[in-house]
Amino acid sequence: MGRVASDSVLLRTEGRAARITLDRPAALNALTRPMVRAMDAALAAWEGDPAVGVVVVAGAGERGLCAGGDIRAFHADAVSGGRGTLGFWRDEYRLNARIARFRKPYVALMDGIVMGGGVGISAHGGVRVVTERSAVAMPETGIGFVPDVGGTYLLARAPGELGTHLALTGLPVGAADAVLCGLADHYVPSARLAGFAAALADGGVADVVARYAEPAPAGELAAHRGWIDHCYAGGSVEGIVERLLAHGDPAAKEAARTILTRSPTALKVTLAAVRRARELGTLEQVLEQEYRVSCAAFAGPDLVEGIRARVIDKDGAPRWSPAALAEVSDADVARFFARRDGNSAAGGALFGR
Repeated sequence: MGRVASDSVLLRTEGRAARITLDRPAALNALTRPMVRAMDAALAAWEGDPAVGVVVVAGAGERGLCAGGDIRAFHADAVSGGRGTLGFWRDEYRLNARIARFRKPYVALMDGIVMGGGVGISAHGGVRVVTERSAVAMPETGIGFVPDVGGTYLLARAPGELGTHLALTGLPVGAADAVLCGLADHYVPSARLAGFAAALADGGVADVVARYAEPAPAGELAAHRGWIDHCYAGGSVEGIVERLLAHGDPAAKEAARTILTRSPTALKVTLAAVRRARELGTLEQVLEQEYRVSCAAFAGPDLVEGIRARVIDKDGAPRWSPAALAEVSDADVARFFARRDGNSAAGGALFGR
């Protein structure tokens, strides 16, 4: 029997499986703060409940698990001078950390669109399942933002420079490439996904995965590793773009053209964030860094402008400030990583350190 944990999160149990269903299909299950809090409370309760052997997370509707946070709400908050978004991120990043350290199998059904915050509630889990319909992405640079929800932790640990490519371009990947990049574990055809989920109610997770998982259809990134690893090893975003444009592969040039449509500030901060994340030891440390970066981005012009152009007015013509990569200085980038001591709402410790 289902019970509603918030206006948009459904909780129920079937046998040994506890199920979370994000239930905002008209908004592609975009996350709100009550949804995040409902998930966090449910996981806290289920972790200590001996009747629960596995948690299964899915999205309502046919379009996807979750398109991310409710960026329309971010825009409204920012233009009104509010700060509620900072609290949302604080709760969301703590939820991401809880998922990563959850002591029971956490099975994420990454069917359809899984972007931004959707990656945060799935790719940190222990059993991550994609289908032929999966489109997994961290598309933040396209709205003047920087990959968060532990995204820089995940992308920093992808093979070679694949994570840098995905972080800067924001492009989605399908099932095989999500597995290659370490964002997913198993491929189950969408037609078998309901059966897979139902079998978890009374079957061992490893046995159910063995029965339902199949080799994923071929992806694209493996064939492009040569130019990706070479070009994205550049020391700056400008250097990366130069290498991409100079490379003979048309896909490299297309990647450069995509990057040049993104926020110059977000691009430079993203490159720094991914490379810093490689040196940080834990997800919690990376989330602390991401929270500082996110709070700084919220105070800047490009996030509001990017959401306006992509989602509100939908004119597809953001006016970034600064408008060119050369105008974003190292000092500008460094400010995004500066600690904001004594202000927990805008950069203080997430995890009590």
